Amino acid sequence: MAKITLKGNPLHTVGELPAPGTDLSDLKVTKSDLTDVAIGSFAGKALVLNIFPSIDTSVCSATVRHFNQDAGGLANVMVLCVSMDLPFALNRFCGAEGIKNVHTASAFRHPDFGQKLGVRILDGGMAGLFARSIVVLDASGKVKYTELVPEIAQEPNYAAALAAAK
Repeated sequence: MAKITLKGNPLHTVGELPAPGTDLSDLKVTKSDLTDVAIGSFAGKALVLNIFPSIDTSVCSATVRHFNQDAGGLANVMVLCVSMDLPFALNRFCGAEGIKNVHTASAFRHPDFGQKLGVRILDGGMAGLFARSIVVLDASGKVKYTELVPEIAQEPNYAAALAAAK
């Protein structure tokens, strides 16, 4: 169990982020077209998982915008933004914001996603949502880098995540 905060108030996650080398290729998410896909289907490129509580919050939407701006020029790197939001909400946001360089997915059908990654929040008003975190996978689907942002209201270390993906 990891400890994080939301505006200084303590929260806990279901576990810890996976160790480097952990194979996550079997994890599934639901794409914007409502089809389910395994993370392993993105093999061949480094994959940055931008995991967050909800697209409808300012910091979460800022992370998607930031990665969208930075991901456009990266070869062999894909950014997948994942939350418990429904694909409809993620599509609405991306359409309104002109987001084209990142992909979004929902874990609403796949509770094991948050469990296996150790990011599901256990308590407080955000219980059931995901802690803000970054998991970078290499081209074979194995964990290369992780970051659990200690304060949900803060943004992740974009530079470190993208450096690990290159």
